[in-house]
Amino acid sequence: MKILILGAAGQISRLVTQKLLKETNHSLVLFARNGSKRIKISNASREEIIDGDFTDINIVKKALEGIDAVYLNDLNSLAGVETVVDAMKDCNVNILIAASILGIYGEVPGAFGKWNERMVGTAGIKRQRQAADIVENSSLDYTILRLTWLYNQRGNEAYHLTQKGEPFVGAQVAREAVAQLIFDIIENPAGYANTSIGVSEPNTNWSKPSFY
Repeated sequence: MKILILGAAGQISRLVTQKLLKETNHSLVLFARNGSKRIKISNASREEIIDGDFTDINIVKKALEGIDAVYLNDLNSLAGVETVVDAMKDCNVNILIAASILGIYGEVPGAFGKWNERMVGTAGIKRQRQAADIVENSSLDYTILRLTWLYNQRGNEAYHLTQKGEPFVGAQVAREAVAQLIFDIIENPAGYANTSIGVSEPNTNWSKPSFY
């Protein structure tokens, strides 16, 4: 497979890149603003860097040449999400994995839900919901990841999933675990197609993350 990682300089994207290079034979296109300055290639035969902005449909289409699946590291830009979705349709690339945040459906109950809304803000949640709607209303085989609060813990790849319509459970999750999930989806995209998944760490059903 050939994978396009949009936002390849991000922490989760870097972990996904490392894992794919180590555990698969997939080729990677690493797309980021000033990517050539921010990203180091470790395997020139399998990695390519493209400098660009998600809102530039021509450069996104160029990045999509020969691509089998796309990971989008951020749904914060509505214009960027619209561009990526339109470019994928035009280029007949159907598999999209996209990272969002928890709370976009009002699915986080109790004290943690109130804490999360206060910390993120209603405007941020609304924008992420609008971006998720663009993805969900597309014809793509999408998987949206609604990530709880992130931290780093090497070797911690445990994740717990909830489906759209279920209460969100879990106040934190390691970036390493999110990278493992993205890896699992890339290896079995049909098993996660057309879903919006809440992603957390098992046994963290608390009123706020442990690091706050």
